[in-house]
Amino acid sequence: MKWILVFVVGFIAGLVITYFPSSKTEKLPVAEVEEIQPLLKYTIENLGMREYQSEIVMDEIAATEAAFFVQKFHFDSDGKNVSGLAHIPNSCDKCPTIVQFRGYADPTIYQSGYGTWRSAQEFAKAGFISLAPDFLGYGESASPSADVFEARFETYTTALNLLVGVEKWEKSNGKVGIWGHSNGGQIALTILEISQKEYPTVLWAPVTAGFPYSILFYMNDNEEGDKNLRKKLVDFESIYDTGLFNLLNYVERIKAQLQLHQGTGDVSVPVGWNRGFAKKIPGIVYFEYSGADHNLQPGWNLVVERDIDFFRKNLFNPVSP
Repeated sequence: MKWILVFVVGFIAGLVITYFPSSKTEKLPVAEVEEIQPLLKYTIENLGMREYQSEIVMDEIAATEAAFFVQKFHFDSDGKNVSGLAHIPNSCDKCPTIVQFRGYADPTIYQSGYGTWRSAQEFAKAGFISLAPDFLGYGESASPSADVFEARFETYTTALNLLVGVEKWEKSNGKVGIWGHSNGGQIALTILEISQKEYPTVLWAPVTAGFPYSILFYMNDNEEGDKNLRKKLVDFESIYDTGLFNLLNYVERIKAQLQLHQGTGDVSVPVGWNRGFAKKIPGIVYFEYSGADHNLQPGWNLVVERDIDFFRKNLFNPVSP
């Protein structure tokens, strides 16, 4: 009987070792991890541990108005050229700067300033510089990564490189704020989590659903491109922990003052998303507009007035209009 008991115990131990290996396995070398999971460098925490840099270069003037002028600019983001559009007060020597991130745009009809130029004009009249990057694949910018998910994550590195460039730009007084609409609001929130910097930030109907639901929500089952994207998402989820890329898991890293505007008639961003999100952020200023659409119409003028008041309060010594 004794030898049978020893055999049984040994057999069970073998099964345990085979099917439940020790958790103290040797870690893979960095090179092997990067080969298996090349996009791991884009997690919110990993992006927060790297450095960013750029230099803003001003190009030709596109238009002049009584209170401001419009000028093209470009900068380098991780070796790729990114173009953009600036609105600069005529009286500006060194001014506070608002970096504006637009929402989704069809690249076939896109022009610099799409989604930002109207509010940028009002900010410039009030004494603020506006800088709106085109992002990769738009305007005169270089192409994004061929990988659809890396191209998404490149919006974060583009934004972070630009913000570092603004801080040392000769036209800026060092006071920098952020404005983001729709997907641009998602970019704004994510870079606040990555950097943990205190850029005062205004959000218009930001996409605050968690990743990857934020992608699935906008898919159309009848479009071949979305079917392909869904397949790619399945592959992505089989390799990565999507929670590491989900902004809702890192809201405690947001240190900035936030002001959020949401319309109840918005069919692109459900009002429930931002009602719920606002409850997660201590001190956020949340405005809701009855019947307003995704572009805060009607009510756009009131929204911009509130934004200017917010930036005047949080960005010190703006130039008087």
